[in-house]
Amino acid sequence: MEKRFEGKIALVTGAGSGIGKGVALRLAREGAHIAVADINQAGVDAVAKEAAGFGVKTLALKLDISKIAEIPAVVENVVKEFGRIDIFVNTAGVVQSNNFTEVSEEIWDRVIDINQKGTAFVNQAVGAQMIRQVPETVKAAGRADKSHGKIVNFTSISGRRGREYQLAYSASKAAVISITQSAANAFAPYNINVNAIAPSVVETPMWDQNNRDKEKAFGISAKKANDDFIARIPLKRPGTAEDMAGAVAFLCSKDADYITGQTLNVDGGFEMD
Repeated sequence: MEKRFEGKIALVTGAGSGIGKGVALRLAREGAHIAVADINQAGVDAVAKEAAGFGVKTLALKLDISKIAEIPAVVENVVKEFGRIDIFVNTAGVVQSNNFTEVSEEIWDRVIDINQKGTAFVNQAVGAQMIRQVPETVKAAGRADKSHGKIVNFTSISGRRGREYQLAYSASKAAVISITQSAANAFAPYNINVNAIAPSVVETPMWDQNNRDKEKAFGISAKKANDDFIARIPLKRPGTAEDMAGAVAFLCSKDADYITGQTLNVDGGFEMD
């Protein structure tokens, strides 16, 4: 595999399992030194160990992204260990499916705190660090001649349009698209690219939880909920963590230096407009 990120420093949040794990391992295979963060310490410890097998340096950190006070320390620890952050991928998130009329304030706050507020403030903290890394001569010129950082957020096709069973989740993921655009505009003078990926079904523990939520809320089996959704995907299969990691690798490569503020659907064709 091509070593497009050899010598680069990458931070991946939500990396203890699922998409985040797949992204971290893909970047490591392509040569990036990896810092992985997640609320699940055992998970990131295991991912860091696996990533080290590709001959890169790794760092495992605990982070509850809904606790904004924890974010600066994670960024500081990565910089202390590696000296900088070149790539940041935020996959941390939570899904919740409920009957619209049964969404409680507690459910709303949990989903919004993790998916929306957490995304905003982790982008803020990492973006500020990337700006600090830009040479003063570049800042004075008012235009960077090359990319000085790549940020990729994870939203969802549920952020493209509201879902009757995902009031909080759809709202939070729509916000991630907007946050990505705001960050892209804010960081553009420093040529820091900020984009997002919108998956549909990805075979992860979070998707399994979503199917169990539907079973509880609507009285259909988790298997039927899963099968019905996949049947609506033109490519007739769920996505994989590696599918998502491939898209991330593209957006973090030089090939995407002129792409910013965009949300890429990686969804088997589910959303086409």
